[in-house]
Amino acid sequence: MNNVVVITGGSRGIGASTALRCAQRGMGVIVTYRHHPEAAQSVVAQVRAAGGEAAALALDVGDVSAFAAFREQVREALRQSWGASTLAGLVNNAGYGLYNPIATVTEAEFDGLMGVHLKGPFFLTQALLPLLADGASVVNVTSATTRVATAGVAPYAAFKGGLEVLTRYMAKEFGERRIRVNAVSPGAIRTELGGGLTPDFEALLASQAALGRVGEPDEVARVIANLLSADSGWINAQSIEVAGGYNI
Repeated sequence: MNNVVVITGGSRGIGASTALRCAQRGMGVIVTYRHHPEAAQSVVAQVRAAGGEAAALALDVGDVSAFAAFREQVREALRQSWGASTLAGLVNNAGYGLYNPIATVTEAEFDGLMGVHLKGPFFLTQALLPLLADGASVVNVTSATTRVATAGVAPYAAFKGGLEVLTRYMAKEFGERRIRVNAVSPGAIRTELGGGLTPDFEALLASQAALGRVGEPDEVARVIANLLSADSGWINAQSIEVAGGYNI
């Protein structure tokens, strides 16, 4: 089976770290970006500098109408860069944060979060199914906020919870093709999600983890890369929290 994976939101944070970890395992990577093409190209350059191969494609995960054209771009990238026709994996990682109490969330904000965190992964996975090889792996990035309620993130957490449920249904329906589907649920991670961490906010989050600190993107990336690999060939339909013991 060809060993190329698509990682949405691969220009920064967990997505970029996952691209580098996958490349270290010998995988080819196609990273997507929305607003930061230069950051995506930097990830591609880092992969190539390490002896791997990568490509970057623009994608708005909230725009389902663009997915058919994106599939053809992926097909062409596979052909040009790897001489291949199938994907070995998909990481539904792209996302953004919104910190508003339920009382003030607008319908537009609600719909935007749903489009990127639940509707987008649903229909993007559907669109890329014809390219996923039998025996491929899908990883959906969810959130520890689905387990522990945190004021101000209700819509985000609700849609991540929906994605966690969807993970099990995907695993059930794709099983006949031996496609494994798992979720990775990060806790507090040092990324730019929601504007990043201030010192006071980081101290608060660190106090809520049994290990006494926030996590780094690479610590999540290593788990995702492992789930994409044959090392996790008997792990399926699971949600793995990577949170240092968050609120236990």
